Amino acid sequence: MNILISNDDGYLAPGIQELARRIRRFGNVTVVAPEQNHSGASNSLTLNRPLSVRQVQENVFFVNGTPSDCVHIALTGLLPQKPDIVLSGINCGQNMGDDVLYSGTVAAAMEGFLFGCPSFAFSQVHSGWSCLDSAAEVAEYIVDDFIKSPLPAPFLLNVNIPNTTIDQLSGLVVTRLGRRHAAQSVIEQVNPRGETIYWLGAAGDARDSTQGTDFWATSHNYVSVTPLQVDMTNYGMLDTVRTWCNSFQS
Repeated sequence: MNILISNDDGYLAPGIQELARRIRRFGNVTVVAPEQNHSGASNSLTLNRPLSVRQVQENVFFVNGTPSDCVHIALTGLLPQKPDIVLSGINCGQNMGDDVLYSGTVAAAMEGFLFGCPSFAFSQVHSGWSCLDSAAEVAEYIVDDFIKSPLPAPFLLNVNIPNTTIDQLSGLVVTRLGRRHAAQSVIEQVNPRGETIYWLGAAGDARDSTQGTDFWATSHNYVSVTPLQVDMTNYGMLDTVRTWCNSFQS
């Protein structure tokens, strides 16, 4: 198989290095990842400047851009052929609920999905890389299972893995996205020049963490697997908005 791996923590991050090490047994692995950390970059593409690609070793490249830039460049010219699967991660921290709208990890996988590739985003629930070997083993198991029993392509699966040993995991469960409360307030500070600066506040706590959600699953030591889609149309509002718009013409 030909496998493309990217992330948003940067090409030197332990998560992507461990993932690539595990996945190489399945075929030809190419890593194309950001030069630096791009957490929270979402699906942004760099359009206001050219991008540089640097090769650091065989089949390992870094790009001075976003996670979406990396996968986009790989699929539109850098790679000699379309990969069989696209993997993103393993991320240092969870991407659940509303997080997926901001996540560079999910965005890299989504770019592969948009190009018709089966795509997986892998994240650990807590930051710090504890039990990374177990998370990589889970990712390896999921990829192996896909190879043996493929899903209809293309698809995008968002996988969140508790920071625990394999023997302490409760299993693997398919979930929907939960919801968070609003983010905490910004933190206002003054820089050495006397200017006011702001740090974004921490993400809100889980608001919908009922059984069936990714939040519930990981809090009970399950690996959460959530199928995602790009279509954000609110179909339930179509008739209401259509009536509202038609009222302007009467």
